[in-house]
Amino acid sequence: MARLCDLPEAMAEHLRSLPLPEFDDTALAAGPPLAERRVAIVTSAGLVRRGEDAFAPGDADYRVIPGDVQGADLLMSHISVNYDRSGFVEDTNVVFPIDRLRELEAEGTIGSVAEHHYSFMGATDPEKMAAPAARVAGHLAADRVDAVLLTPV
Repeated sequence: MARLCDLPEAMAEHLRSLPLPEFDDTALAAGPPLAERRVAIVTSAGLVRRGEDAFAPGDADYRVIPGDVQGADLLMSHISVNYDRSGFVEDTNVVFPIDRLRELEAEGTIGSVAEHHYSFMGATDPEKMAAPAARVAGHLAADRVDAVLLTPV
């Protein structure tokens, strides 16, 4: 990931001047112990399954990733030239830690791994993502997910 100080000054200034939306604070919610929680992954890595359409620049929608997906079946379509994909190429768990969740489930640290996980495209206007994020929240609730691992890219 590039730092602002490493970018050409014009690009750094452009990024500094972008408006940031404000969101209401949400209080933390109580819930069951981790060993009873159903966990899903939500990432902004722009992940798609082989054969799916890649994310387009500014795409605010999401892709559904089945819980039984194999890392070799995932492709990263994140468009940022400032993102180093070499870690993902070596181990998909760097941005989509599905194997680690399966291990945590097997050892009883978490209750279960969700049936589905969700991928968005990072570097997208958050206000455009509000409606798709609300749909994902509905899917998570329907899958009885009560913990989400966010992997921002």
